[in-house]
Amino acid sequence: MRQTSVVEDVMQAALELFAAQGYANTSVQQVVESAGVTKGALYHYFQSKDDLLFTIYERMLTVQTDRMNAIIARGGPVEETLRAVCLDVVETSVDFLLEGTVFFRSQHMLTAPRQQEVTRRRRAYHDTFAGLLERGQQEGVYRTDIPRSVMVAHFFSDLHYLSYWFRPTGAEGKTELAEQLTDLFLVSVSARATQPAAPPGAAVHAQG
Repeated sequence: MRQTSVVEDVMQAALELFAAQGYANTSVQQVVESAGVTKGALYHYFQSKDDLLFTIYERMLTVQTDRMNAIIARGGPVEETLRAVCLDVVETSVDFLLEGTVFFRSQHMLTAPRQQEVTRRRRAYHDTFAGLLERGQQEGVYRTDIPRSVMVAHFFSDLHYLSYWFRPTGAEGKTELAEQLTDLFLVSVSARATQPAAPPGAAVHAQG
């Protein structure tokens, strides 16, 4: 059996079992039986069940980080870049909906070192995202009356709870969902949202 096949089989089995019966209620023995491998094969690639849960999240975050960095590397106006990043992270969160569901419901069960590593990786991602907001603030695109940390939390909180309210089989697909959440977020952080509305008739007087 090829290395990639063992890893993929174990990961898929763990993901499905964690989703169906919970991380705490799933044993390593159940994972190896479902994957059709030996415990020795599992432990050759994964240190523990804890390592499996961490790897499930790491794989999702790595994809999202790589895609975000690629979007930023293309350059362009910050408004277009942040919009593309937001759209992508929503769509990939839907693509990895099962992984996100398992992780965000079970992350508190990770060992302390793993929790610290998750925090570090997530903070690095959020810092890059916040860097786009900072750049936009400097250019007068995004509002400055709200801390960037609040803006970041506002956007990602919807994604962390995606599994509780979004159904892939529903009327709205991932592209439509991504556009809706992105538009709501960008409108809320736009500097134009804090500008006072023009008084009634202002445009008429200006023309006259």
